[in-house]
Amino acid sequence: MKKIMKLFAESSLIVSILCFLPSQSVAGNIKPDKLTLAECYLLALKQSETIAINSELIREAEARFTQALGTLLPQVSFVWTQTNLDSERAFSSYNHNGSFESKFVFKQTLFSGFKEFAGMAGSSMEQKQRINEKKRAEELLFVDVADAFYLLLEQQEDLKTMGLIRKALNDRVSELKKREQIGRSRHSEVVNTESQLYNIEAEIQLVKSQELVAKELLTFLIGMDPGTLLDRKDTPDSLGSESFYSANVKLRSDVKAYDFATGVAKKEAYIAKTALLPTVTVEGDYYERRNTSPLDVNWSTVLKVSVPIFEGTTTYGNIKQANAKYREAELEYSRARRLADQDIHDSYVRAYSAILRARAMEKALESAELNYSLQKDDYKNNLVSNLEVLTAIQNFGNTRRSYMHAFYEKKRMYWQLQVAAGNIIEDKIR
Repeated sequence: MKKIMKLFAESSLIVSILCFLPSQSVAGNIKPDKLTLAECYLLALKQSETIAINSELIREAEARFTQALGTLLPQVSFVWTQTNLDSERAFSSYNHNGSFESKFVFKQTLFSGFKEFAGMAGSSMEQKQRINEKKRAEELLFVDVADAFYLLLEQQEDLKTMGLIRKALNDRVSELKKREQIGRSRHSEVVNTESQLYNIEAEIQLVKSQELVAKELLTFLIGMDPGTLLDRKDTPDSLGSESFYSANVKLRSDVKAYDFATGVAKKEAYIAKTALLPTVTVEGDYYERRNTSPLDVNWSTVLKVSVPIFEGTTTYGNIKQANAKYREAELEYSRARRLADQDIHDSYVRAYSAILRARAMEKALESAELNYSLQKDDYKNNLVSNLEVLTAIQNFGNTRRSYMHAFYEKKRMYWQLQVAAGNIIEDKIR
C-alpha cells in the first residue's frame, strides 16, 4: 500500500497552511472546482458573525482612543446670547430692552493628574486586546473548519470503503452461485453471504446520512455548498518535544489579550486616583459683538484651580472598585496562562497518540489487504472455506475504516495542537 503520510520539518513557530493559497476564484466569490482547507477557511472568515463582531469591538476601542485624545486638545465654541429685560425695571443706561453678546470661547485643561495620558494609554492597550481577541477567534474558527473539513472527507472515505466491501461481497455471491450450480458450494453459503451484503447496504445508508450531516456543518461554516474537497497538504508523521510547543505560550493571542486587559485595568485604577488631585483649567473669551459692560473689553481669560476637599466616600469607593478590578484582571491573566499551558499539554498528548495510532493502523491495513488477497487465492484452491473469506473481507473493511478514522483524526489533532500553541496562520491568508 502506498504511503499516505510524508514527513516535513517544523522549523518555525509560524505554521503556514497556505503556500498554495487563495485562488482568485475564491477571492472573487466564484466557486472553484475543488475546495482546499485554506479556501474553506477564507470563506468561513467572510461568513462568521463572530469575526465581524470582534472587528467592531476593535473599532470601538479606536473610537475610545480618539475620545481620550480629544480631552488633551483645547475646546473651542462659539456662543451667542441675548437677554431680554423689562424696560421699566431695567437699570441699564445703555439698553433698556436687554443685552446681547457673541463670542468665541476657548477652554484648555492644564492639569488633571495626567489622567488624559493614562486614558490614551489604556485605550491603546484595549485596542491591542481586541485585536488579539479577534485573532484568537480566527484561530478557533480555523479549528472548527478543519474539524468539519476532515470529518466530511472521513465520511466520504468511509463510503468508498463500504463500496469496496459491497463489491467484494457481490463478487463472492456471484462466485458462490456459480460454484453452487456445479455442486462445489452449499446454498447456505450463498444465503450467508447475501445476508452480509444486505447488512452492508443498510450500513451504507447510515454512512450517507452521516456524510450529509458533516456536509451541512461545513456548509454552515463557509456559507456555500463545499462540493468536492481537495486535501492538498499532509500533516507530519512526527512531533517535536512538548517544550517546543509550550515555549511561546505568552505569545498566544488569548494570553496576550488578557495581558493587555490587565494593563487597561491598571490605567483605570490610576485614573480613579486622579480624582483626589487638583484640576487646573484656563478659559478665554473673545467677543465678536457685545453691548454689555464693559464695552471696551474684547477678550478675557480665567484661570481656575479646583481642589477636591470632601465629596463623601464616592471617590474612595471608586478607587477601591478600580483596584479590585485590576487585581481581578491580574488573576484572570494568571489563569489564562495556566489554562493555555494545560491546553497545549492536552493537545500534544492527543496529537502524539493520534500519530502513533495512525502508524499502527497503516500497518494493520497492509496486513488486512494481504490477508484478503491470500484468502481469495486459497479459496480458489479449496484450501479455506467461504466463511474464512467472509471473515477476511469483514476484517479488511473494518481495518480500512479504522485506519481512515485514525488518519483524519491525526490531521485534526495536529491542527488543534498548532492553534493551542499559538502557531497561527500567516497574515497573507486573510
